[in-house]
Amino acid sequence: MSTDTVEAGAGWWVKNSRALLKLAFPLILTNFAYVALTTVDIVMLGRLGAVEIAAAGLAIVLFNQLRTTGTGLVTGVSNLVAEARVRGDRERVRQLLFAGFFWATVCGVVFAAVLLLIGPLLLWLGQSPVVVDKAGDFLMIMAPGMLPCLWFQNLRHFTTGLKRPGPLLAITLASVGATIGLNYVLIYGKLGLPAFGFLGVAIATVTVFLLSFLAFVAVISRDSEIRPYLSWSGGGRWSPDAVRSVWRLGLPIAGTYASEAGFFSVLTLIIGTLGVEALAAQTVLNQIIYIVFMISAGLSHAASIHISEASGADDYVAARRMGLLGLGWGVVAMLGIAVVYVAMPGRIASLFLSAEHAGSSGIIALTTTGLLIAALMQVFDASQNIGNGIMRGVGDTVSPFRISLVGYWLIGLPAGYLLGVTADRGVEGVWIGQTIGLAATAVILVIAFLRRVDRLHRAGPGAPALVTRSS
Repeated sequence: MSTDTVEAGAGWWVKNSRALLKLAFPLILTNFAYVALTTVDIVMLGRLGAVEIAAAGLAIVLFNQLRTTGTGLVTGVSNLVAEARVRGDRERVRQLLFAGFFWATVCGVVFAAVLLLIGPLLLWLGQSPVVVDKAGDFLMIMAPGMLPCLWFQNLRHFTTGLKRPGPLLAITLASVGATIGLNYVLIYGKLGLPAFGFLGVAIATVTVFLLSFLAFVAVISRDSEIRPYLSWSGGGRWSPDAVRSVWRLGLPIAGTYASEAGFFSVLTLIIGTLGVEALAAQTVLNQIIYIVFMISAGLSHAASIHISEASGADDYVAARRMGLLGLGWGVVAMLGIAVVYVAMPGRIASLFLSAEHAGSSGIIALTTTGLLIAALMQVFDASQNIGNGIMRGVGDTVSPFRISLVGYWLIGLPAGYLLGVTADRGVEGVWIGQTIGLAATAVILVIAFLRRVDRLHRAGPGAPALVTRSS
């Protein structure tokens, strides 16, 4: 039995809090840097004109929807690697890396083809032909970038599973600087290059994706603990079982990511029917929530890795505690941010409003109200996000997908529509319904985690933690 199992005092919680935060902190900073990376493109496009930002914005949204789904498919690599590493199965770790690359490549090719062929569907959905035409030009350049983007994500999850995510933050920060510089040079035609206009943003983005991946490979190739896993020589790299494992664990994660994104998108469409001011307030609130969400995303991933390690060692008491520890830190972080929301909601809202909206008291008032609701909502949002991670840590990615369908679509969406539209509570009603859906999802996920980990503990040593564990 692990010493962690018999340690029940405050010492265990302090020691493992340090371990959890040590892994989570660089992941959170990397997430923040990635938010900055995606924001740069929008800011630069905002200087070029309404049609350009509409077309490029549409293209970027489509790209990111597919990128998120592809990332979900390789997210499970980190958990599988963590469990294999704690068992000392180095060959399995190597096989999982190559299996992740296989699925990242398959997704990259398929999604790139979808982006190149999606134009007629956009026209059928009522988008402006001028915007669709320009978006098609933008996607023609962006689509191939899906490959290095997903390759990078596979390496990211692989190194996180090995608990060596160090270069991620530095590379992401460098990517932000490179994106700013390349956008300026390519949009306006500096350093002797032609001016590509808004297409320069697409060229810059794809270039940064490729350079980031190559830089990541170069950095970890110099890491003595990681380098042996990167060699293409020798046998045993291709493993059908590893390929199936990544698919079985990753497919429901991809589905969960798509379900959550779709939930927020549909609620945004509902809010759009309530007026321009409501939609503007929703845009601001979503951006604020997206930034803060990066904290729970880092905690979720870190807790998931620690639980996978405990599960690999058949220490389900420690796995249970790590799940509760991750949830506890997520709630503490969100309550701290809630204090700021309650203390200065109007000031926060004003930071995210563009100059033409700054004088609109209606938008500021709606966003201020939304932040007061978000003070509670983000506690549940963080809890359901961490709940997904800790369930992934004990190998269950199917239940979170099913739970998301219930919490988001069968509870949250009807509640938002009934309160916002039917009961005529407006945008505040939709936000309250969204909070109800997130709360239901969080509660069900936590209960499911506790039941699963207790069941595994009762089953005793040798119980299959990850549903994809090789036989």
